[in-house]
Amino acid sequence: MRKAYSTDITRSQFQAIKPLLESAKKVTAPRKYDLYDIFCAIAYVVKYDCPWNEIPHDFPKWQSVFYYFQQWSKPKRKGASLLEQAQKKSREVQQSEIREARKAKLGHN
Repeated sequence: MRKAYSTDITRSQFQAIKPLLESAKKVTAPRKYDLYDIFCAIAYVVKYDCPWNEIPHDFPKWQSVFYYFQQWSKPKRKGASLLEQAQKKSREVQQSEIREARKAKLGHN
């Protein structure tokens, strides 16, 4: 279990983008790292603009994180990379969760 960071998304947000990220590469062997941790590590690097080899040690190895960043950042024919698409979808899910929480809170008052 790793430390939670402010750049982490929720597991439910990740479930919405997981199929998109998994589509980048055919799985021929079990993954060594959870893609959730990989995605959160990339979000950390992007937000704090830290060197790859200086990401916190409780994330997967920086070489693995960088590898996935390269794979997911490749431009697609439609323009946006898988990473850009996943970030957008994650924000949409987050906003939806916030709206639902507000509705639930207002409904209980």
